[in-house]
Amino acid sequence: MKSVMRLNLRNHSRRRREIFFDNNLAPKLAKTLHVLIEPEHQVVHLKDRFAANTPDETWMTTLAREESWVIISGDLQIRQNPHEVQAWRSAGHTVFFLKDRWIELEFWTQAWKFVKCFPEIIDVADKANLGDFFSVSVNGKIR
Repeated sequence: MKSVMRLNLRNHSRRRREIFFDNNLAPKLAKTLHVLIEPEHQVVHLKDRFAANTPDETWMTTLAREESWVIISGDLQIRQNPHEVQAWRSAGHTVFFLKDRWIELEFWTQAWKFVKCFPEIIDVADKANLGDFFSVSVNGKIR
């Protein structure tokens, strides 16, 4: 019998969340987290919906037509590009930017750290206003 550990998020979120990982994060990390949080929530990687080289403004605008997306990005440069900042603010996404050291972590370390802080990310997303953005430290602190 196959057993899969799932994160207990039933009491953590008032509504279903669709979480979108950008290209700076591994597709297998998105798939792993998806298995742990379904059916309450869904995790999708950019490559599951778009070509790998799709500009940020394009996928943000496309996702803006759908409700409840939460973006998790390893691209800290997005916050320094005025066109991209305007694109995600206009789209109304709640965005969590991972600080630099996340991307440097090897996969297994990154995976357990995500599992540890993911319920809090969902909670913060539930309380956020449209267009809010947050930074997530490698230790899981959200600001």
